[in-house]
Amino acid sequence: MTAKIEHFTVHHDGVAIAASRGGRGRPLVLCPGLLTTQADLGELVGLLRRDHDVVTFDLRGHGLSSAADRYSFDAFLGDLAAVLAELSLPEPVLVGHSLGADLIVHHTSEHPEIGAELVLVDGANPVPEPFITERDLPEFCAMAEELRREVKSLEGTPRQVLLTGQEIVGLNLEVEAVRSGILDRYRKIDLPISMIMSTSMAGDSGEGRAPWRNRNWRAGIERLVRARPRTTTAWLDADHGLMVARAPEVARLIRRASGRA
Repeated sequence: MTAKIEHFTVHHDGVAIAASRGGRGRPLVLCPGLLTTQADLGELVGLLRRDHDVVTFDLRGHGLSSAADRYSFDAFLGDLAAVLAELSLPEPVLVGHSLGADLIVHHTSEHPEIGAELVLVDGANPVPEPFITERDLPEFCAMAEELRREVKSLEGTPRQVLLTGQEIVGLNLEVEAVRSGILDRYRKIDLPISMIMSTSMAGDSGEGRAPWRNRNWRAGIERLVRARPRTTTAWLDADHGLMVARAPEVARLIRRASGRA
Protein backbone atom coordinates (compact mmCIF):
# COMPACT_ATOMS: atom_id res chain seq x y z
CA MET A 1 0.00 0.00 0.00
CA THR A 2 1.43 3.39 -1.03
CA ALA A 3 1.74 5.92 1.78
CA LYS A 4 -0.30 9.08 1.35
CA ILE A 5 1.86 12.15 0.75
CA GLU A 6 0.65 15.50 2.07
CA HIS A 7 1.92 18.66 0.38
CA PHE A 8 1.67 21.94 2.26
CA THR A 9 3.15 25.44 2.40
CA VAL A 10 4.83 27.19 5.30
CA HIS A 11 4.88 30.99 5.09
CA HIS A 12 7.84 32.73 6.69
CA ASP A 13 9.74 35.97 6.12
CA GLY A 14 7.80 36.66 2.92
CA VAL A 15 8.71 33.27 1.47
CA ALA A 16 6.39 30.37 0.64
CA ILE A 17 8.24 27.20 1.67
CA ALA A 18 7.01 24.09 -0.16
CA ALA A 19 6.98 21.07 2.15
CA SER A 20 5.75 17.49 2.10
CA ARG A 21 5.00 14.78 4.63
CA GLY A 22 4.43 11.08 4.24
CA GLY A 23 5.32 7.61 5.47
CA ARG A 24 4.83 5.89 8.78
CA GLY A 25 6.82 5.41 11.93
CA ARG A 26 9.10 7.65 13.89
CA PRO A 27 9.09 11.31 12.71
CA LEU A 28 12.07 12.38 10.62
CA VAL A 29 12.78 15.85 9.24
CA LEU A 30 15.09 16.03 6.22
CA CYS A 31 16.73 19.39 5.45
CA PRO A 32 18.27 19.48 1.94
CA GLY A 33 21.55 21.13 1.10
CA LEU A 34 22.30 24.09 -1.13
CA LEU A 35 21.33 23.51 -4.81
CA THR A 36 19.33 20.39 -3.84
CA THR A 37 15.55 20.05 -4.05
CA GLN A 38 12.89 17.63 -2.84
CA ALA A 39 12.66 16.36 -6.41
CA ASP A 40 16.38 15.56 -6.46
CA LEU A 41 16.01 13.58 -3.23
CA GLY A 42 12.95 11.63 -4.34
CA GLU A 43 14.57 8.19 -4.20
CA LEU A 44 16.07 8.74 -0.76
CA VAL A 45 12.85 10.18 0.67
CA GLY A 46 10.85 7.25 -0.71
CA LEU A 47 13.18 4.77 0.98
CA LEU A 48 13.04 6.62 4.31
CA ARG A 49 9.24 6.70 4.26
CA ARG A 50 9.16 2.91 4.67
CA ASP A 51 10.20 3.34 8.30
CA HIS A 52 9.62 7.00 9.09
CA ASP A 53 7.02 9.72 8.96
CA VAL A 54 9.20 11.95 6.76
CA VAL A 55 8.91 15.72 6.49
CA THR A 56 11.06 17.52 3.94
CA PHE A 57 10.94 20.83 2.13
CA ASP A 58 12.56 23.02 -0.50
CA LEU A 59 14.88 25.75 0.68
CA ARG A 60 13.97 29.31 -0.33
CA GLY A 61 14.79 29.86 -4.00
CA HIS A 62 14.82 26.09 -4.60
CA GLY A 63 12.32 23.72 -6.16
CA LEU A 64 8.71 24.65 -5.46
CA SER A 65 9.54 27.25 -2.81
CA SER A 66 9.38 30.90 -3.80
CA ALA A 67 12.27 33.23 -4.46
CA ALA A 68 13.53 35.56 -1.72
CA ASP A 69 15.28 38.89 -1.47
CA ARG A 70 18.09 37.39 0.64
CA TYR A 71 19.84 34.05 0.81
CA SER A 72 21.86 34.34 4.00
CA PHE A 73 22.62 31.58 6.48
CA ASP A 74 20.30 33.18 9.02
CA ALA A 75 17.51 33.36 6.45
CA PHE A 76 17.75 29.64 5.70
CA LEU A 77 17.98 28.92 9.44
CA GLY A 78 14.76 30.82 9.98
CA ASP A 79 13.02 28.77 7.29
CA LEU A 80 14.03 25.50 8.98
CA ALA A 81 12.75 26.82 12.32
CA ALA A 82 9.45 27.80 10.67
CA VAL A 83 8.93 24.30 9.23
CA LEU A 84 9.66 22.67 12.60
CA ALA A 85 7.37 25.10 14.43
CA GLU A 86 4.55 24.43 11.95
CA LEU A 87 4.48 20.73 12.82
CA SER A 88 5.64 20.45 16.45
CA LEU A 89 6.78 16.85 15.92
CA PRO A 90 7.62 14.83 19.06
CA GLU A 91 11.42 14.36 19.18
CA PRO A 92 12.03 13.82 15.46
CA VAL A 93 15.22 12.48 13.93
CA LEU A 94 16.81 15.53 12.29
CA VAL A 95 18.68 14.76 9.06
CA GLY A 96 20.57 17.39 7.10
CA HIS A 97 22.81 17.35 4.05
CA SER A 98 25.63 19.84 3.48
CA LEU A 99 24.20 23.30 4.33
CA GLY A 100 21.19 21.48 5.80
CA ALA A 101 23.49 19.77 8.31
CA ASP A 102 24.88 23.11 9.45
CA LEU A 103 21.36 24.51 9.83
CA ILE A 104 20.32 21.55 11.99
CA VAL A 105 23.38 21.85 14.26
CA HIS A 106 22.76 25.56 14.77
CA HIS A 107 19.05 25.16 15.40
CA THR A 108 19.55 22.26 17.83
CA SER A 109 22.28 24.07 19.76
CA GLU A 110 19.74 26.82 20.46
CA HIS A 111 16.74 24.51 20.91
CA PRO A 112 18.11 21.25 22.37
CA GLU A 113 14.61 20.06 23.22
CA ILE A 114 13.59 19.84 19.56
CA GLY A 115 15.20 16.56 18.42
CA ALA A 116 15.80 13.02 19.51
CA GLU A 117 19.00 12.66 17.50
CA LEU A 118 20.90 14.17 14.59
CA VAL A 119 22.12 12.52 11.39
CA LEU A 120 24.43 14.86 9.47
CA VAL A 121 25.36 14.01 5.90
CA ASP A 122 28.51 15.58 4.43
CA GLY A 123 28.13 18.90 6.21
CA ALA A 124 28.59 20.78 9.50
CA ASN A 125 32.26 19.82 9.32
CA PRO A 126 34.68 21.76 11.59
CA VAL A 127 37.47 21.70 8.99
CA PRO A 128 40.81 22.90 10.36
CA GLU A 129 41.46 25.16 7.35
CA PRO A 130 39.01 27.16 5.21
CA PHE A 131 38.20 25.77 1.76
CA ILE A 132 37.79 29.12 0.05
CA THR A 133 40.99 31.11 0.48
CA GLU A 134 41.92 34.12 -1.63
CA ARG A 135 43.79 31.66 -3.83
CA ASP A 136 40.69 29.51 -4.31
CA LEU A 137 38.13 32.27 -4.78
CA PRO A 138 38.48 32.67 -8.58
CA GLU A 139 37.98 28.91 -9.03
CA PHE A 140 34.90 28.88 -6.80
CA CYS A 141 33.42 31.87 -8.60
CA ALA A 142 33.89 30.11 -11.94
CA MET A 143 32.35 26.91 -10.55
CA ALA A 144 29.35 28.83 -9.22
CA GLU A 145 28.73 30.51 -12.57
CA GLU A 146 28.99 27.14 -14.32
CA LEU A 147 26.47 25.64 -11.87
CA ARG A 148 24.15 28.56 -12.52
CA ARG A 149 24.32 27.92 -16.27
CA GLU A 150 23.62 24.23 -15.72
CA VAL A 151 20.48 24.84 -13.64
CA LYS A 152 19.16 27.58 -15.94
CA SER A 153 17.32 24.97 -18.00
CA LEU A 154 15.50 23.72 -14.87
CA GLU A 155 13.69 26.99 -14.17
CA GLY A 156 9.96 26.46 -13.86
CA THR A 157 10.41 22.83 -12.77
CA PRO A 158 10.49 21.19 -9.30
CA ARG A 159 14.29 21.11 -9.61
CA GLN A 160 14.85 24.80 -10.20
CA VAL A 161 17.42 26.85 -8.26
CA LEU A 162 17.02 30.63 -8.47
CA LEU A 163 20.21 31.81 -6.74
CA THR A 164 22.76 33.68 -8.85
CA GLY A 165 26.39 32.61 -9.02
CA GLN A 166 27.33 35.54 -6.80
CA GLU A 167 24.73 34.52 -4.21
CA ILE A 168 26.03 30.93 -4.25
CA VAL A 169 29.60 32.10 -3.61
CA GLY A 170 28.48 34.55 -0.92
CA LEU A 171 26.56 31.86 0.94
CA ASN A 172 29.50 29.45 0.76
CA LEU A 173 31.79 32.11 2.23
CA GLU A 174 29.28 32.64 5.03
CA VAL A 175 29.13 28.89 5.72
CA GLU A 176 32.94 28.85 5.91
CA ALA A 177 32.78 31.47 8.65
CA VAL A 178 30.01 29.57 10.44
CA ARG A 179 32.01 26.33 10.43
CA SER A 180 35.02 28.06 11.98
CA GLY A 181 33.06 28.18 15.24
CA ILE A 182 30.82 25.15 14.89
CA LEU A 183 32.66 23.06 17.51
CA ASP A 184 31.21 25.36 20.15
CA ARG A 185 27.74 24.57 18.78
CA TYR A 186 28.39 20.84 19.03
CA ARG A 187 29.42 21.21 22.67
CA LYS A 188 25.95 22.55 23.48
CA ILE A 189 24.19 19.47 22.06
CA ASP A 190 23.60 16.54 24.39
CA LEU A 191 21.93 14.29 21.82
CA PRO A 192 23.18 11.35 19.74
CA ILE A 193 24.94 12.57 16.59
CA SER A 194 25.79 10.40 13.58
CA MET A 195 27.89 11.63 10.65
CA ILE A 196 27.65 10.14 7.14
CA MET A 197 30.58 11.48 5.16
CA SER A 198 31.96 11.17 1.64
CA THR A 199 35.55 10.05 1.15
CA SER A 200 35.95 12.27 -1.94
CA MET A 201 33.93 15.37 -1.17
CA ALA A 202 35.88 17.34 -3.79
CA GLY A 203 35.92 14.50 -6.33
CA ASP A 204 38.45 11.77 -6.96
CA SER A 205 40.91 13.73 -9.11
CA GLY A 206 44.52 13.42 -8.06
CA GLU A 207 45.33 16.84 -9.49
CA GLY A 208 44.94 20.43 -8.37
CA ARG A 209 43.45 21.19 -4.98
CA ALA A 210 41.07 18.20 -4.84
CA PRO A 211 43.40 15.88 -2.83
CA TRP A 212 44.06 18.59 -0.25
CA ARG A 213 40.34 19.41 0.02
CA ASN A 214 39.51 15.77 0.65
CA ARG A 215 42.21 15.52 3.32
CA ASN A 216 40.95 18.71 4.95
CA TRP A 217 37.41 17.25 4.94
CA ARG A 218 38.52 14.09 6.73
CA ALA A 219 40.67 16.09 9.17
CA GLY A 220 37.60 18.10 10.15
CA ILE A 221 35.68 14.98 11.19
CA GLU A 222 38.71 13.63 13.06
CA ARG A 223 38.78 16.95 14.88
CA LEU A 224 35.09 16.65 15.75
CA VAL A 225 35.47 13.10 17.09
CA ARG A 226 38.37 14.19 19.32
CA ALA A 227 36.25 17.01 20.72
CA ARG A 228 33.10 14.88 20.96
CA PRO A 229 34.08 11.18 21.19
CA ARG A 230 30.44 10.01 21.31
CA THR A 231 29.97 11.06 17.68
CA THR A 232 29.37 8.11 15.34
CA THR A 233 30.93 8.32 11.87
CA ALA A 234 30.39 6.34 8.67
CA TRP A 235 32.29 6.97 5.42
CA LEU A 236 30.96 6.30 1.93
CA ASP A 237 33.18 5.98 -1.14
CA ALA A 238 31.45 8.86 -2.91
CA ASP A 239 31.58 12.58 -3.61
CA HIS A 240 29.38 15.36 -2.24
CA GLY A 241 26.43 14.18 -4.35
CA LEU A 242 26.03 11.02 -2.25
CA MET A 243 22.41 11.84 -1.26
CA VAL A 244 21.39 11.29 -4.88
CA ALA A 245 24.06 8.97 -6.27
CA ARG A 246 24.15 6.61 -3.26
CA ALA A 247 20.58 6.97 -1.98
CA PRO A 248 20.07 3.30 -0.90
CA GLU A 249 23.28 3.26 1.15
CA VAL A 250 22.57 6.65 2.71
CA ALA A 251 19.04 5.49 3.60
CA ARG A 252 20.44 2.34 5.21
CA LEU A 253 22.88 4.36 7.31
CA ILE A 254 20.16 6.81 8.38
CA ARG A 255 17.93 3.90 9.35
CA ARG A 256 20.76 2.35 11.35
CA ALA A 257 21.47 5.64 13.13
CA SER A 258 17.81 6.05 14.04
CA GLY A 259 17.48 2.47 15.27
CA ARG A 260 15.37 1.30 12.32
CA ALA A 261 17.90 -0.96 10.62
